[in-house]
Amino acid sequence: MRLRTPLALLGAAVLVLVGPPLLTTGSGSETGTQIPGLRFMVPNTPGGGYDITARTAAKNAEDAGLTHNIEVFNLPGAGGTVGLSRLVSEHGNGKLAMSMGLGVVGAVRSNDAPKTLGDTTPIARLTEEQDVVVVAKDSPYKTIDDLIGAWKENPGKLPVGGGSSPGGPDHLAPMLMARAAGIPPKQVNYIPFDGGGELLASILGNKVAFGVSGVGEYLDQIKAGELRLLAVTGPERVEGLDAPTLKEAGYDVNFTNWRGIVAPPGLTDGERGKLVRLVEELHASDEWRKSLEQNGWDDAFLAGEEFGAFLDAEDKRVVSVLKELGL
Repeated sequence: MRLRTPLALLGAAVLVLVGPPLLTTGSGSETGTQIPGLRFMVPNTPGGGYDITARTAAKNAEDAGLTHNIEVFNLPGAGGTVGLSRLVSEHGNGKLAMSMGLGVVGAVRSNDAPKTLGDTTPIARLTEEQDVVVVAKDSPYKTIDDLIGAWKENPGKLPVGGGSSPGGPDHLAPMLMARAAGIPPKQVNYIPFDGGGELLASILGNKVAFGVSGVGEYLDQIKAGELRLLAVTGPERVEGLDAPTLKEAGYDVNFTNWRGIVAPPGLTDGERGKLVRLVEELHASDEWRKSLEQNGWDDAFLAGEEFGAFLDAEDKRVVSVLKELGL
């Protein structure tokens, strides 16, 4: 798994928000990907995984000449369900899309949201990545065993922070960790934040004992020494980072997160088709492949109806895991 450069997020945000239209010979008009006035909603705060994904995708689409002047904006709240409600209310709007992932699936369940992902138009799953277990640089926990040893002694006194609502990836990962370590998940003191950006301040300020979030969100802080990486949640070590997998450390956990794009309901076949073609062309572009490597994202592309079936299966999986954990 390759990692992104420290300035990737800054560059993506600046170029998407203030950069001029990037005109290339591949204007996108002949392939049907130009969507004038396209807006990309991020349902959590700046700096989180949805935000990084949206701004990177928008910049790559512009650089590849697929479409131009994409507006990326944040509408945080309730684990992404505020943004979801707004999206569903934009019935028939073919110029709006929303960055989302497993966290929104869980937030719909934990918040008993009136609108669900079944009310949206599925466009595509884009990426998959591991979560990381991190502490502040001055934390007393030097290894994952140090942390879990203290956690087992008094689970309630070691709050864990995550950038998603209960049922989301940053909640499920530490709950699975707890179960693997012999800690009853109901005893875990989980504190949800509205995205990785909000969570970061609490980890650095020692308001939580440790945090769980996506590797791409905290790579810069890990490499700068502001965060200490104790473990990763996926099946293999992350290239360039000195930390074991949880399974390697003796805790039977194998967990990854994913992110994708949905659109409002009520689109015409032509509007839906143009959004799907846009992400298909984005996925095939050199710009996007380079971003996958720079951000440490795994390619997990799945478009249209197949993505819709995946969303339905993920909803059932979240419900099943929460029941299995007694939550």
